[in-house]
Amino acid sequence: MAGRVVEVKVESIGSGPGDAVHSSWLELSASALRHNVAVFRGLEGQGAAPRALGVVLKGNAYGHGLAQVLPVVHGEVDVLYVIAPQDALKVREYERARGLAPRQVLVLGAVAPDEAVVLARAGVDAVVADRGWADAAAVLRAAKLERPLRVHVHIDTGLGREGFTLEGLPTEARFLTEARDVLEVVGALSHFANTEDVTEQGYALAQVAAFEKGLAFLSEQLAPAQPLQRHIAASAATLVLPRARYEALRVGISLYGLWPSPETRLSARLVLGEVPVLKPVLSWRCRSQVVKWLPAGSYVGYGCTYRCPEPTRIAVLPVGYYDGYPRLASGKAHVLVKGRRCPVLGRVMMNHLIVDVTRATSDERPVTATLLGRDGEESVPAESLAGWAQTIHYEVVTQLGAHLKRVVVA
Repeated sequence: MAGRVVEVKVESIGSGPGDAVHSSWLELSASALRHNVAVFRGLEGQGAAPRALGVVLKGNAYGHGLAQVLPVVHGEVDVLYVIAPQDALKVREYERARGLAPRQVLVLGAVAPDEAVVLARAGVDAVVADRGWADAAAVLRAAKLERPLRVHVHIDTGLGREGFTLEGLPTEARFLTEARDVLEVVGALSHFANTEDVTEQGYALAQVAAFEKGLAFLSEQLAPAQPLQRHIAASAATLVLPRARYEALRVGISLYGLWPSPETRLSARLVLGEVPVLKPVLSWRCRSQVVKWLPAGSYVGYGCTYRCPEPTRIAVLPVGYYDGYPRLASGKAHVLVKGRRCPVLGRVMMNHLIVDVTRATSDERPVTATLLGRDGEESVPAESLAGWAQTIHYEVVTQLGAHLKRVVVA
């Protein structure tokens, strides 16, 4: 007898694993983000020369979510910095769809010649950091653009990463003079190497001096029609090195409410006379999959690395290192449940955490755990999770899975 074909109607359950009911999610505070913007707007007080405030959206907006952060900051800042050309085009698509005036957008990362053509047509700025751009100039010229590509020249002042060194600038950047028809130099930038790790800024000031030397050369050689937009200050330098603020500020992690380092916080008190209040934007939460009792002596997780010394109520959370929770935090971290600290038991698994909720809840009903953020009077800051994982909070937030649902809250 032939088998019968049974038609099954499949209802939509979302497009990815982050849409599952049993998955963790990120909450992004729009009010915290706007508060942090206001902190940086007010750094120099009344009467100061206005500077362009930019937000760095690289790394999926430092793990917070480009699609979620962009609508909040677009009307609040002057410049949007991205690392990839594709993200710049997402900004332009967002603006077109809503009839918004285009913001200045600058691609900080590498750009291929064909991508440079697309950016020029979209009115997006790019960074020229090496003489390979001479080849891009030829491609741009062949594309018969209506307007040249706006570019910012990167000067390597001591980071040893991308950019023209002072020694190489006269010869390696010579092509910029010949490519005026397709490359319009409108800015110059550099990047600090050591502002976050120290309270004494001697090396940073040497970089500033090198930057100004490079700027003088560019201005003399290129004779730009308008003064160059100069920018070197990221979060730490914006806070503690007023000399480095120039015309534009490239604020990254601190606009998301995170201090670059303890040293930056200490220096801010000395330089500003007070420590500005930065409000963390991101919280990470997860509903339990199972809450149950384990008898005394029970092992928990792979490798039997934890054994319950007494009867223990545990919550199994459907989140793990696949989602960005660091495995090195195994046996050291805690989460928050009902405002109580609950230790992570045993190893962090690919898709699961097991936490001790014995003192946080009195029954086996589902609970919601806070992995990052505040619950009641307690909080788990990104710096704490980074410490348990022997890394930095930059890595913790940027490693949060792109598949996780991100929800903007007030």
